[in-house]
Amino acid sequence: MLWKKSFLDDFGLSLANVIDILDPDIIVLGGGVSNIDFLYDEGKNSVYEKVFSDVVDTPIVKNELGDSAGVFGACML
Repeated sequence: MLWKKSFLDDFGLSLANVIDILDPDIIVLGGGVSNIDFLYDEGKNSVYEKVFSDVVDTPIVKNELGDSAGVFGACML
């Protein structure tokens, strides 16, 4: 599964850069990406091994509203 390794490398590098630059308290995955189950174990490991710091305490979690988050946001407008 060459595509999966490539995807995880890109995913890990991208979010590691976000963590290194912005130092967020939490990263919430949303939309269709949040439905990819391997991002919460293999993906998280890929991110954490690419972060510049030795200690990474930024959780990567799935959104709570699912695919309906956009509908809730539109209703609140």
